[in-house]
Amino acid sequence: MSITNYHRQQPPSVSDSCDSDSDSDHGHTESHPTKTDLSNSIFKAYLELTNNQSASPSDLSKIQSFLASSSSGVLSCLICLERIRPSDQTWSCYSLCFNVFHLFCIQSWARQSSDLSASRASTRLPISFEKAIESSTWNCPKCRSDYKRSDIPKTYSCFCGKLHDPPCDNPWILPHSCGEICGRQLLTRCGHFCLLLCHPGPCPPCPKLVKNPCFCGRVQDVRRCGHKNFSCNGVCGKVLDCDVHTCGEVCHEGPCPECRNRGVYGCQCGRVEMERECCSREFRCENPCKGVFGCGRHDCDRGCHSGECGQCPLQGKRSCPCGKRVYEGMTCDVDAPPVCGATCDKMLSCGFHRCHERCHRGKCIETCRIVVTKSCRCGGLKKQVPCYQDLVCERKCLRTRDCGRHPCRRRCCDGNCPPCSEICGRKLRCKNHKCQSPCHQGTCSPCPLMVTISCACGETYFEVPCGTEMDQKPPKCHKLCQITPLCRHASICKPHKCHYGACPLCRLLCEEEYPCGHKCKLKCHGSRPPPNPEFTLKAKKKKSNYQIECTPGSPCPPCPELVWRPCLGQHIGAERMMVCSRIVDFSCDNLCGNLLPCGNHYCTNACHAVWSQSSSPSLKQKNWESCEECNLPCQKERMPACKHRCSLSCHSGECPPCKVLVKRSCHCGSMVHVFECKYYNSLSEEEQMTVRSCNGPCHRKLPNCTHLCPETCHPGPCPSPEKCCKKVTVRGCQNLKKEWLCQDVQSAHSSAGSDPRDIPKSQFGLGLLPCNSECKSKVKVVDSVLELRKSKTSEEKEPETERNIPKRRKRRERIQETAQVSTFQKFIATMRRLFLIVTFSVALVTATYYGYKGILNLSDWMNEIEEQRLRKRYPRL
Repeated sequence: MSITNYHRQQPPSVSDSCDSDSDSDHGHTESHPTKTDLSNSIFKAYLELTNNQSASPSDLSKIQSFLASSSSGVLSCLICLERIRPSDQTWSCYSLCFNVFHLFCIQSWARQSSDLSASRASTRLPISFEKAIESSTWNCPKCRSDYKRSDIPKTYSCFCGKLHDPPCDNPWILPHSCGEICGRQLLTRCGHFCLLLCHPGPCPPCPKLVKNPCFCGRVQDVRRCGHKNFSCNGVCGKVLDCDVHTCGEVCHEGPCPECRNRGVYGCQCGRVEMERECCSREFRCENPCKGVFGCGRHDCDRGCHSGECGQCPLQGKRSCPCGKRVYEGMTCDVDAPPVCGATCDKMLSCGFHRCHERCHRGKCIETCRIVVTKSCRCGGLKKQVPCYQDLVCERKCLRTRDCGRHPCRRRCCDGNCPPCSEICGRKLRCKNHKCQSPCHQGTCSPCPLMVTISCACGETYFEVPCGTEMDQKPPKCHKLCQITPLCRHASICKPHKCHYGACPLCRLLCEEEYPCGHKCKLKCHGSRPPPNPEFTLKAKKKKSNYQIECTPGSPCPPCPELVWRPCLGQHIGAERMMVCSRIVDFSCDNLCGNLLPCGNHYCTNACHAVWSQSSSPSLKQKNWESCEECNLPCQKERMPACKHRCSLSCHSGECPPCKVLVKRSCHCGSMVHVFECKYYNSLSEEEQMTVRSCNGPCHRKLPNCTHLCPETCHPGPCPSPEKCCKKVTVRGCQNLKKEWLCQDVQSAHSSAGSDPRDIPKSQFGLGLLPCNSECKSKVKVVDSVLELRKSKTSEEKEPETERNIPKRRKRRERIQETAQVSTFQKFIATMRRLFLIVTFSVALVTATYYGYKGILNLSDWMNEIEEQRLRKRYPRL
């Protein structure tokens, strides 16, 4: 069977692959004459001896796996994670795993491991470092098998150890092999030797034919020496330990089981019989013996037993409880010998002191309370304590543990620090996992995990040590890929072979239609099926000779077609040529010129986006934004015309009716009417005069006198003002007065040559009557009396001005008059201030001095207390 066909039919199991450093790379597992010849040459003698029969492929799987890995270049060293080339010097483990390492790597590993174990032994045990090195060991990085320091490899030899520095240029010989028969003694220790050519890994079972009996010895058959032990599948029939029954199981390996046949058996004393298994036929009942010792006085207390009860244990020499006085010839009926009265002197449980009590029966005291001076385990504390009490101090050990990273931290450590119990946690050389071993010195063990590298379908794969997967080549598979493409060309896409990672890119044109109506003219850039997440190998990136137009799985790039684009204002002759996907709204820097919504003005902004109207006025679509808002006031003339402006801003259509309230007084001015402008302006002039009248008496004064118009409220001047019929008092002096009609007074003033309109109200009708001789004297008397009255009133008013002065002003003036301080008083006040300042300064300095001195005394007192506490705790100091 060739290696290629074997791997295709039955891939190596996980357990088999763990014993080899690396597996085959299917990228190089195609038909190769050298590999076939190597396989035939190595297994030729083994297969000829067994005649190609009963040669199980599992027996040779490890060797076949190493052969495929070595020939395909996948073999890696677990220590440095580098490839093992045919020309490299190697060493293979010959205990369990037979793994292959670089010679230099395993030498460095072994020296570091043995030195570390020697340093640990010298620190924990009372031996020197040189003796510890002689007995130090190191282990295999893969299977952890122990080797002595003398087993550290020094030379490069083949797998079987016959040839040093085996050749590497012979294509017909396995790399690192001598090409001769292995000849190593088989693990079964059957006396035969391995018949394969020099090979790595464990030797297969012995293929020689020998005649060997079955397990029970009844049947003999010729079988292979490696599988010579067999079962005849018959009844065993061997005599069991009871020497009565025989084994009834199928022919088996090893000793026969215990006899389980049941029967009726008696106890040792013969009183009780019961059904039990044959293997437990000897038993003791729970009944007392009821026999008498040889003395005839005491009963036997041994319980169920066979034979006689024996002599009485109380006969012969007997001693006191402490053993110092011996009594001979005492009869057995005496229960216990008397105490001797001496000191007990038995060794207590502590092993150092003896019992100081008098001879006594029973056990001595368990806790030794003798006070002794003990030192703790670390030797940092000595103290007198009872003997039974252990002395442990509170000092923590700060020495570094054997890991060299963490301190001991154990209380009162005696110097034998325990091993570090924390997890190492350092990153392994594979850079994927962390070390889970206890914290240690030196290099961490290699990562024990294996990584599976497979194609997309998973049928072609091999396993490599964790950390070397990035340097491996993905396997090749000749089957067609079964993954359905995710792009739009899945139905017309050309099939391709199975591969590692994601499917290759589709080479067809995309032709995806854009929303604008154009089609994408780039190569297909649709989504690709993701790689199988079960496999962790990342395929190496290859340098591409062409530039990828678009990232796979991304949407189509923007449309690159060229189109004409109008400006924002849709002005004729202002179009520009632009890329369809990069259409940018632009302004042609002209005035907008669109009619504003008011219908009266035009937009004066620069070119901008406008409202687009369809043919139907009911359907309007807003493309961008509207023109500016017209903020001018309405300038239309109202109908009917009025002086008020429209309160609305500029708008279309007619202005609303004017509802401004207009105030209009009546004709006489005594009342004000309020009308709405639209109502008042809709009346004619005659109707307006009628509406404005208050229908009451006219309140206007006549022009020639001070009397009101007697007519009803009317427009225009009052009629016949010179025919006023009101009565007016006419005076010549204070003694003469008469009542005339107002029209007569006006005519009298007119005849006197003065206009009645210019005469004041207080002098109207004054001086029209002639005065006699008595009027002048009375006038003088009256004038003198008036002057006297004026002088008295002025004198009385003068002190009132003084009384009206504010109280605060009077108090301020009074204080200013009395606030005249002498020079002596000023001197006394100054001295008083100086005395207060000096007193305060002295008090402050005194308090500072005594406060600082008190703090120093307190500090000295606290230091003394601390020293006393330390002396009590550590008396040696």
